[in-house]
Amino acid sequence: MSIIKVDQVSSKLIKPIYDDGSDEDHNITNNKSVPLTVFDKLAEDEHVSILYAYRPPNPSNTLLEESLRKALSEYREWAGRFSTDDCGRRLILLNDEGMRFIEASANCTLGEAMPFKTSTLSSLNPSYKGIEELALVQLTRFTCGSLVISFSSNHMVADGLFVSRFMVAWGQACRGVDIHPRPSHNRSIFSPRVPSSKLKSKASSSLSGIVTGEQRPYSTFVSLAAHLWRTITKVRGLAEFQKTEMLISVNGRKRLKPRVPDEYFGNLVLWANPEARAKDILDEPLSVAAEMVHEAVAKVNEDYFKSYIDFANYNIQEEDFIPRDKVYVPSWWPNVEVVCWLGFPFGEVDFGVGKPCVFMPLFHNWEGVIYLLPSFGGDGGIDVHITLFQQQLDLFEWLCYSID
Repeated sequence: MSIIKVDQVSSKLIKPIYDDGSDEDHNITNNKSVPLTVFDKLAEDEHVSILYAYRPPNPSNTLLEESLRKALSEYREWAGRFSTDDCGRRLILLNDEGMRFIEASANCTLGEAMPFKTSTLSSLNPSYKGIEELALVQLTRFTCGSLVISFSSNHMVADGLFVSRFMVAWGQACRGVDIHPRPSHNRSIFSPRVPSSKLKSKASSSLSGIVTGEQRPYSTFVSLAAHLWRTITKVRGLAEFQKTEMLISVNGRKRLKPRVPDEYFGNLVLWANPEARAKDILDEPLSVAAEMVHEAVAKVNEDYFKSYIDFANYNIQEEDFIPRDKVYVPSWWPNVEVVCWLGFPFGEVDFGVGKPCVFMPLFHNWEGVIYLLPSFGGDGGIDVHITLFQQQLDLFEWLCYSID
């Protein structure tokens, strides 16, 4: 089929539904607010989108809507709105204004639409430009009975791990089982250690076998990240003394003590930043780049997270604290950003018909962004989604399967 058309059937706001069947939880105060933490303020003030595809049979849109409303009663932030307090600090107002819920239909089968082209992905994902909703969902039905669900949410509300937990909870509600585990809404755990007034500014199996000179094997993640960094550096044709960095997302839930539960609702990510000259990445053995990645990630430990909490709380109060999205860059060149979603339960989202046949992130408009996901092939592998300029793709594909 040459032209794939997706038509919007309906668009509305849906609100949480509580245990008594009402739109209002009588046990909580309306318009309660939730402050943004220092980690929320570091996240991009933009929407991040994901997409699922399911083969038939599938639940009805009515059932999906009602179960989403039930899930929102536990995850009220998604139905809230951004606001500010008396000091001008941003917060989430838990006013149950609602999440955008869109129904759409496609004029083809799912098989005819795949692999998805950029134009098709745009029509399958709800537009979030200029909206005030913090989250949106679009259900697109195909002529074969297949269903595509896209979810888009503002990154300042929560990170990727929590989004995956929310999607699992929606699936549980759709199957008629209790949401478990329930989210943790305690955002008061990120207090600085000392008064702010006293603070001063301060892959594949072949890849997993990369070892150091002491024969210590690196993890598959570290080896794959090093290999991708090296390959992209080569594809870009960087000058030998050009410095290049890799920004790697690091989840703080397992690093902080006491351990923050995976169900924590919010952002808890910092970034490791290995850097090197292009010649050092290209001319040295791959194990050298792997060691750079390994050491940089290891440094983002409990003390690193707590030091950031101290520093950020001081700077938010005393100076302009600038989230990293404030400087727009259409390309990370000469650097690379790695978003690691390994171990996240995106593949466990079951609406009563089994696991999805497709899961994928819908990309930033930035060149040089890499997503690492658990493979849907069931072989324990890693799926890599990457954004590069069109003229670099063929060379990248040829080089990335070669390890020298």
